Amino acid sequence: MKVAFATQDLKRVDAHFGWAKNIAIYDLDPEGYRFIETVEFDGDLKEDGNEDKLAPKIEAIKDCAILYVAAIGGSGAARVVANNIHPMKVAQPEQISDLLGKLQDVLKGNPPPWLRKALAKGQERTLDFED
Repeated sequence: MKVAFATQDLKRVDAHFGWAKNIAIYDLDPEGYRFIETVEFDGDLKEDGNEDKLAPKIEAIKDCAILYVAAIGGSGAARVVANNIHPMKVAQPEQISDLLGKLQDVLKGNPPPWLRKALAKGQERTLDFED
């Protein structure tokens, strides 16, 4: 399962989704996690009402099941959810590695229904039927 993190410093979830300079993407399963990539954004990211700034971010995370943010606006949250990505808001900046560890522990146990659904994202496969 791919997980995205809105981050300014590449170490913590410390960014508003719309204003984030970076989105770090990791692949996670119960056995561990690995860094995939950082997607960088520039331009005037703090311009409220500029919905165009969200399109490249949504595109960058479209394969992710979960997005961790410090904050997210209503329209951004709606667009994230419409792409079957579960937004998770942190109350204060948290280390990405800590969040990955906590999520991994939940996966080892009995994940809640929303997380089981998120796990299924990216697992869809086309079935090959034999004649």
